[in-house]
Amino acid sequence: MNYRRLGSIGNDISEVGLGTWNIGGDWGDVDDETGRDVVRAAIDADIDFIDTADVYGDGRSERHIGHVLDERGAHDDVFVATKAGRRLEPHEADRYDYDRLSSFVDRSRENLGEETLDLLQLHCPPTEAYYQPSTFDALERLKAEGKIAHAGVSVEKVEEGLKAIEYDVVETVQIIFNPFRQRPNELFFEQAKRNDIGVIVRVPYASGLLTGALERDQEFAEDDHRNFNREGEAFDVGETFAGVPYETGHDAVEALEPHVPEDLSLAELTLRWILDHEAVSTVIPGTTSPDHVRSNAAASELSPLSNRVHGAVRDVYEEYVFEHVHHRW
Repeated sequence: MNYRRLGSIGNDISEVGLGTWNIGGDWGDVDDETGRDVVRAAIDADIDFIDTADVYGDGRSERHIGHVLDERGAHDDVFVATKAGRRLEPHEADRYDYDRLSSFVDRSRENLGEETLDLLQLHCPPTEAYYQPSTFDALERLKAEGKIAHAGVSVEKVEEGLKAIEYDVVETVQIIFNPFRQRPNELFFEQAKRNDIGVIVRVPYASGLLTGALERDQEFAEDDHRNFNREGEAFDVGETFAGVPYETGHDAVEALEPHVPEDLSLAELTLRWILDHEAVSTVIPGTTSPDHVRSNAAASELSPLSNRVHGAVRDVYEEYVFEHVHHRW
């Protein structure tokens, strides 16, 4: 495993981390022991950056992480980033205030068994929240009180990431970036590097499309967001298949497959492609399989992709995907 500096926070973290949405909820049924085994496999694979949120299974993934860190005595060895804000009902910008966020933070501290959260990220607030200084004043206060050590944001849009890093309290930005969502590798990555912002990449596999393991006629469980959020019925559609229409995504995968080096899988190419961008601090694939955790971690040791492969990835993006996603997020 290779390690990268998490922006101005200064910690060196594993460049492949673990996302835990999958073991909390919205990905079909996952039993508790399987969820914990995923966290154990990550630690065993030298992954020391784990991302979660208070709404993943209503705190379930946080509790899985806390349980495993307790049994391993690893609270000081693993950097845990969680998120807050999506519990707000209604989910409106002016509800991102100190009192509500503080109550969410207290709940996450209890779930994780931490006196101070390593990193609290606002969980994809409405765009208006980024133009509301009081949102970030609340983070400053939580930090001053010792409830959180560091603060960041998880964003849907490049615009939101660019606005967020204008606030001194923001040290990290979590954003969707993969061969089907390439816009961050323009102005945002440039500005993140200039401002020493840690970049956490989520949805690397476009909800499984970029693993090559999904069929066109794939059936998903009723409680899997790939079933119930294809049109953005529950949350931003960009979180499901990275916002790419499902059939179009398969067309793009078929166009990309001939360019995958013989010694790599499509999934390995995807993670390596992301890691080839130096602005990225860590990428956080999620899974319900300990075996997949290990194979994801191994991508850190792969050689960088050739310019030819990078060019092919860009060509496929521009031909199949660009019109659906580029200007939207």
